Amino acid sequence: MADERRGAVKYLVFDIEAIADGELVSRIRFPGENLDPEAAIARYRAELMEATGKDVLPVTFMLPISVAIAKVDAQCKLLDLVVLDAPEYRPHRIAQLFWQGWQHYGHPTLVSFNGRSYDLPVLELAAFRYGYPVPAWFSLDLRSFEQPRNRYNASSHFDLCDFFSNFGATRLSGGLNLLANVLGKPGKSGVDGSMVQDMHNAGRDEEINDYCRCDVLDTYFVFLRSQVLQGKLTLDEEQRLVGETRLWLEAQAPGSPAYQHYLAHWGDWKAPPV
Repeated sequence: MADERRGAVKYLVFDIEAIADGELVSRIRFPGENLDPEAAIARYRAELMEATGKDVLPVTFMLPISVAIAKVDAQCKLLDLVVLDAPEYRPHRIAQLFWQGWQHYGHPTLVSFNGRSYDLPVLELAAFRYGYPVPAWFSLDLRSFEQPRNRYNASSHFDLCDFFSNFGATRLSGGLNLLANVLGKPGKSGVDGSMVQDMHNAGRDEEINDYCRCDVLDTYFVFLRSQVLQGKLTLDEEQRLVGETRLWLEAQAPGSPAYQHYLAHWGDWKAPPV
């Protein structure tokens, strides 16, 4: 059964949340000042806020504190949704489990929203930091268009932000939140990525991972509609999968605050009038 389930996974729909490595920030940004990690992060965030109006640190300083993954089969059916290294949520173990999982399931297609610009660089740099070999991913010996990291190799990584922005030709204002809302799904409902560092500092890692689960659900539903656009699913098939996923969430909800929250903000897509 386990082997059958492993072979059934065609897509890994994922999202990450990340926190700053304060020791690295202190050492690289403020050398010789002996700032403690928390003070270094706070100072760097303040500098970024003043300069750019946002306090989001570059990916080079970030560590994964949450990775949520929906396992999806070839018919786009949700099989399971997990967060990695619960309840410890250790960055090194999260990164290790992500890359091990991708290899364990036979290199399924990764599905993300803007993962090419943020999520995967964080996880790639974590593999570098912790010394985890991922030769099937960093496969420069292949022809360029066959390499998993090639921007246009959608069979290895299908980035929905690239898809809907025509690979950056237009700015997708509103992002995942907008697309999810178009489909009646919750989108951002109480938490967003800018809050993650402060939530972590307050010891709220479980809530961060709950938020990440909800982002993955939004990503999954947007992914389903992208398959309709490509003719890989009919609209009726998509709506059947949406209904099945709601039933799955309802079955899981009693033990999951994340799914309770998602269902409380659930909405249905409205078909246009005939």
